[in-house]
Amino acid sequence: MISLQASDFELFGLPTAFALDRSQLDLQWKSLQRKAHPDRFASEGAAAQRIAMQWSVRINEAYSRLKDPLKRAAYLCELHGAAVNAENNTSMPPAFLIQQMEWREALDDCKDIKDSDTKMASLEKLLEEVDASHSLALAQAAHLMDTDHNFAAAVGQVRALMFIEKFAHEVQHGLDACP
Repeated sequence: MISLQASDFELFGLPTAFALDRSQLDLQWKSLQRKAHPDRFASEGAAAQRIAMQWSVRINEAYSRLKDPLKRAAYLCELHGAAVNAENNTSMPPAFLIQQMEWREALDDCKDIKDSDTKMASLEKLLEEVDASHSLALAQAAHLMDTDHNFAAAVGQVRALMFIEKFAHEVQHGLDACP
């Protein structure tokens, strides 16, 4: 049996790469959960149930990390010795920072719009732009990891994706607040 310390990719029998087959991941998750579910070990005593519970938790944590592209990207970078350190390292290229300021100004401008239809249209347009930027950054991160194997450079894209996702949530919150 695989060790609890195995990588998430090893645990799921998947190649260590950013690109993955989501349906294969889901199938493997269901299969692993069936094998490790604590109820299957009810008749084997408390120790067997504890071990099954550890496996179940480990499988769920790995699944959560692998199914989310941003978490998977950060995990891959860390596996290859390039820690994201988002809490300590917030440096970004000037062009990205300018883009962030422009988006922030656009969001602030949307908050001042009184007409709800106009406000919603402006927020939707902003969200489309942010989503396009997210898709581009995700594709660039995937290329850096899977093609170039440049995990140090991919770290910058992962941090950018963190900013973009956080901002997208703010814009979506603004949309949800529209009447």
